[in-house]
Amino acid sequence: MTPTATPSAETPGAEARPIRVMYSAEQIAARVREMGLEIARDYDGKRPMFVGVLKGACMFQCDLARATPMDVELDFLSVSSYGASTTSSGNVRLLADLRANISGRHVILCEGVVDSGLSMSFILDLLRLRGPASLKVAALLDKRPCRRIEVPVDYVGWTIGSEFVIGYGMDVAELYRNLPFVGVIEGS
Repeated sequence: MTPTATPSAETPGAEARPIRVMYSAEQIAARVREMGLEIARDYDGKRPMFVGVLKGACMFQCDLARATPMDVELDFLSVSSYGASTTSSGNVRLLADLRANISGRHVILCEGVVDSGLSMSFILDLLRLRGPASLKVAALLDKRPCRRIEVPVDYVGWTIGSEFVIGYGMDVAELYRNLPFVGVIEGS
């Protein structure tokens, strides 16, 4: 039996539609811990900077930083290609830039889900121009079937199909980000 949840009637704008849980909060915590240990091994003796792609990666980036047993720095940027729909427009634009200089730094770009590769390719090109010592990608979810542009994903929580996922920072029209699990709205 697949677990389901229903958003609270107290959640503004949330419809009472069942959500199929793909990965529970406990599964996410365990996998993120494993990823943090892997990063710590790979970056032993270095101090990586975790760059989060807002807003979808916010939960993942913070949990990954806490799960990485070494000093790390955090910064954020924001891009847009979706608007209020569930399909990318294909036009990626930078909404908010990093505050830190990443020249000579070891950068790990944190993303909640990598799907078409359009946004990720845009961000990687932008960051490479700034001369980091290394640049890798950590994603909680990798939607390989949706890839239109090939991009590297170095640390992956799970590879999934083409489902539109919500929760744990990911949304539809700004709803559901605060769910502690990753799920799919039934009937969508």
